[in-house]
Amino acid sequence: MLRTWHSAALPLLCIASGLWAQSAATNSAKPLSDRIVAYTIDAKIDVNKKTVDATETLAYRNATGQPQDTFPFHLYLNAFRPESTFSLEAHEGGTRGGGENKYPPEKIGGITVQQLTVDGMGDLTSAMQFTAPDDGNMQDHTVMQVKLPRAIAPGETVTFHLKFHDKFPVSIARNGYKRDFIMGGQWFPKVGVWWQGAWNCHQYHASTEFFADFGTFDVKLNAPKRYIIGASGIPTGVEDQSDGTQTRSFHGEDIHDFAWAASPNFVIADDTYNSSMGPVKLHALVLKSHVDQTQRYLSILKNTMQKFDEWYGPFPYTQMTLIDPEPGSEIYGMEYPTLITAGTSWLDPAWVLGNEVVTEHEFGHQYWYGMVATNEFEDAWLDEGINSYTETKVLASLYGPRTSVINGRTVAFSDLEEQRTMYLGNPDFDPMTRFAWKFVNSSSYAGVTYGKTATVLTTLEALIGEDTMRKALHVYFMRYRFTHPTGTDFLNTIKEVSGRPDLDGYFAQAVSGTAVLDYAIQDVASNPVTWWEPPKGKNECSNGCRDTVTVHRKGDLIFPVIVEIRFDDGSKVREFWDGRDRWTRFTYLKNAKVISAEVDPDHLVWQDKDFFNNSYVVAGNHAATHKLANYWLFFHQLIAQGLAWLV
Repeated sequence: MLRTWHSAALPLLCIASGLWAQSAATNSAKPLSDRIVAYTIDAKIDVNKKTVDATETLAYRNATGQPQDTFPFHLYLNAFRPESTFSLEAHEGGTRGGGENKYPPEKIGGITVQQLTVDGMGDLTSAMQFTAPDDGNMQDHTVMQVKLPRAIAPGETVTFHLKFHDKFPVSIARNGYKRDFIMGGQWFPKVGVWWQGAWNCHQYHASTEFFADFGTFDVKLNAPKRYIIGASGIPTGVEDQSDGTQTRSFHGEDIHDFAWAASPNFVIADDTYNSSMGPVKLHALVLKSHVDQTQRYLSILKNTMQKFDEWYGPFPYTQMTLIDPEPGSEIYGMEYPTLITAGTSWLDPAWVLGNEVVTEHEFGHQYWYGMVATNEFEDAWLDEGINSYTETKVLASLYGPRTSVINGRTVAFSDLEEQRTMYLGNPDFDPMTRFAWKFVNSSSYAGVTYGKTATVLTTLEALIGEDTMRKALHVYFMRYRFTHPTGTDFLNTIKEVSGRPDLDGYFAQAVSGTAVLDYAIQDVASNPVTWWEPPKGKNECSNGCRDTVTVHRKGDLIFPVIVEIRFDDGSKVREFWDGRDRWTRFTYLKNAKVISAEVDPDHLVWQDKDFFNNSYVVAGNHAATHKLANYWLFFHQLIAQGLAWLV
């Protein structure tokens, strides 16, 4: 049952019932991850200055297998300065920066590490230095490293103590503040990942997200009492301070990041989802202006969790927090472990499923980013792309395969159509495997990473079947959750589960390459066999006809297809073509004429660039079709352009 409380009453209620002390962060009796890191952070939020002053203790266990004396740290908030690589890329059209020609003071943010000490080694503040491993921009300051006086042996734990100051910018890239709403994302110094034999700690780019090790988080957040705070993990305590503030404590286990959001305008709405591992508290913080959207949020969240549990694997955490961000901010649509920001509007009509699409997508990241923690800098498609594919499947199952974005009385539009449209805007510049910041532009990044991956995996169903694809994702999730798998791990899982080692050829073209798939009916003809003799009666084929259908592979991508040919005697035939040559011709001797031919009659090959050239009808008025095609193309492009800002 949906329960809604006045925000100020919740802490007292929880203390009285003892929930803070009894809560556990997961429904597992043992650790789920290797727990390389343990963060303890004590932070004071100044809601007027939009700053944070904090201390951080990081215990890092050296599981690299070799001695380590140099440790890199992400300082993501330093991206929000005009000198940063992020800002340069955003100015030139990057995905997450807005492409501003000016940099107003309110957009400037940053993080300053004021002190760094290490247990047994003393104060190493002077040993910190900025580095720029990706582009050499020494003004970037989103990566800092420190060299220790002695190496940390394999298996040994080193403990860092940091004192830092955050200045939040006006909302940018799902971070910062808008009016009295504050989003604390990527707000603390975070150690890099030892991965594939080297430190992986990339700069923050306009088109990249994040990568970190699993561990535990214990975080205290101090803010005025009137502010309601939602955070990763679970709440573990609240303490009133003499200055009129409250300190709220949170604990997270087997997660690799920690985020929070604060506003005095939240209304709390809670529900429960009973997963296969145990009950999960759904904790929604919805703005007062959007309170009428609360049930939509909780409904799609619960339904999405059920589908993921059923299809891919269990959600092991005991709380899932949903944040409804401030209108007009750039904070909607973002994921952190056990916390997502969604997005809605007071005028969102029920037949436009924007609320549902964003909420489903961001929850999906709990699996393909939160638990299967791939390297989003280098393999963004493994997170965003797989998530976009599962998004199309979940939304289609809940709202219909053709009505999962727009479900009006006179217009319908599906999420899969949207993903395909995004891809076709820039289909051949970049492969899916390109490092995120190396795409030709933001449109290509979005279209390929999100749209192409979803379209490729949907097309793959034509080869291995939808059920096999679902099983492969289940195996992939269960095998690689709480680890850092690669693209090779994912593709090998698909080959293994499907029993199709021959898929390497398709993967080389569709995943690692930029080939475009496009098949067309080139020509259809029916000629009497004895063309020099007059027909017997009105049937031109009374003496037999030689019917031909020519199919052209216009694109470079080779993919097997089915071609269906229909005749005027009511018969039809389906032909298989491996597509290896540039064209093929099917020939029949019949007492009937061809009336239509269609490539992919079951509409399984979603990667095909142009659906309109897939079919040919001998007789018909094509004027209406061409007009409809133009309208539909315009509509697709308009929707794609709008949703590109969400990615």
